[in-house]
Amino acid sequence: MIKVAISGACGRMGRRLIDLVHADDELELTAAVDAAGHPDAGKDAGELAGIGSIGIPVTSEVPDSANVLIEFSAPEPTVEHALFCAEHGIAAVLGTTGLSPEQKRAVESAARKTAVLPAPNMSVGVNVAFEAAALLAKALGDDYDVEIVEMHHRLKKDAPSGTARGFAERVANALHRDLSKDAVYGREGLVGERPQGQIGIHAVRGGDVVGEHRVIFSALGERIELVHIAQNRDVFVRGAIRAAKAIAGKPPGLYTVNELVMG
Repeated sequence: MIKVAISGACGRMGRRLIDLVHADDELELTAAVDAAGHPDAGKDAGELAGIGSIGIPVTSEVPDSANVLIEFSAPEPTVEHALFCAEHGIAAVLGTTGLSPEQKRAVESAARKTAVLPAPNMSVGVNVAFEAAALLAKALGDDYDVEIVEMHHRLKKDAPSGTARGFAERVANALHRDLSKDAVYGREGLVGERPQGQIGIHAVRGGDVVGEHRVIFSALGERIELVHIAQNRDVFVRGAIRAAKAIAGKPPGLYTVNELVMG
């Protein structure tokens, strides 16, 4: 039985994780973690998830007895918990987005002591689409303009999404481009003709959209669109659970969803 701690337990993703981890015969939910000042701190995790009392209160600390931490929270606690996991030999599945370059380096340093999987999107379908985007970019080359459009619900805090950034990074790498120089985030005003080599990234917000991503390759006379639509959050939750099962017991290192889940 794999002992799982969930951080960000009071959020939308955390509540679904509580439900599905608790129901999984291969997993044991050992802790539900969120900020000490959260309004739901101390409440029963099962009650929050709508499955009835399970005897696990929401606390502010990750227990050192866990085998795997699944994290969907904010950048600062994610880094703190990743370093804690490194010190105690706990594998970490990190789905938090919006980490700064410095915070990403801290997560990478934790991987020297424990198994860590940081991913902007835990959906298996999205991770397959990442590979497809890179393949398309490499095959089509510089004659095709690349634009990435993402839409999420009105409550999402970071923009563009971590998934959109993931698509952009893979396309840029396939085309040997520097994303820090070639990316443009939206356009306004008299911007002139679109330069070759530019990668456009656009964030749209509204309603309750779980997540939609389009990678558009356009050339004279044709257009190819790679589209992923998440219809509910369970695709991320189930992907994170699959990753947690796969990473448990693995040696220290930085892993990807493709390595662990898709072989």
